[in-house]
Amino acid sequence: MEYTVQKLGLIAGISTRTLRYYDVIGILKPARINSSGYRIYGQQEVDKLQQILFYRELGVSLDEIKNLINAPHFDADRALREHRASLLDKRKQLDLLIENVDLTLAQREGKSDMTDKQKFEGFKQKMIDDNEEKYGEEIRAKYGSELVDKSNLKIKNMTEKQHAEIEQLTADVHIKLAEAFATGDPAGELAQEAADLHRQWLSFYWDSYSKDAHAGVAQMYVDDERFAAYYDKDQPGVAQFLRDAVLIYTG
Repeated sequence: MEYTVQKLGLIAGISTRTLRYYDVIGILKPARINSSGYRIYGQQEVDKLQQILFYRELGVSLDEIKNLINAPHFDADRALREHRASLLDKRKQLDLLIENVDLTLAQREGKSDMTDKQKFEGFKQKMIDDNEEKYGEEIRAKYGSELVDKSNLKIKNMTEKQHAEIEQLTADVHIKLAEAFATGDPAGELAQEAADLHRQWLSFYWDSYSKDAHAGVAQMYVDDERFAAYYDKDQPGVAQFLRDAVLIYTG
């Protein structure tokens, strides 16, 4: 069956503007243009659009999707299996959060008790799952699964007070790092204070601290574009500056 932009947008639940944009950037071209100048999409394009929307639902950027689905050896069946596994993980996260809400309501209505630890279990599990999805493979390859599992266990057992402390510490690291970056001196007092705050921040997650591991993480902030983008979002070069400060801090 064939569809115009209007009809395909209607059944897919997206705007015609989005479909036209996908055509412009080369992520989804129509099968043909008819004599009236309308874009016409066939079954192959419909299936491809489904893949695109799956990836978008999982938070993948359009540039990454374009590279994935236009790759010569793209395996649609394998991609669907991966989508399914990712969606099951998301469902597990949502189920945990829903359970957390239900427990909270029951406590407020006087039907049951709820510990402070239980109040944050859903959020902590989501943090762990998100980190595993984004960085799990690289971190496990670099530091080993045992260390990562210990870190995840530490997050699960984190108290409400510790959770608040790490949120504050995260903000402090960025504030101090911005002040230090303005000096341009990674060996300076402000930069070394930022490196020490970063050590404290890591220690909330790690089972034990080591200078070598700290230096390795700082180097990864530069080598991995995802980490670099996180630190460089306010000022380009911050990731490298932090790396240099940490290398000095750890000797």
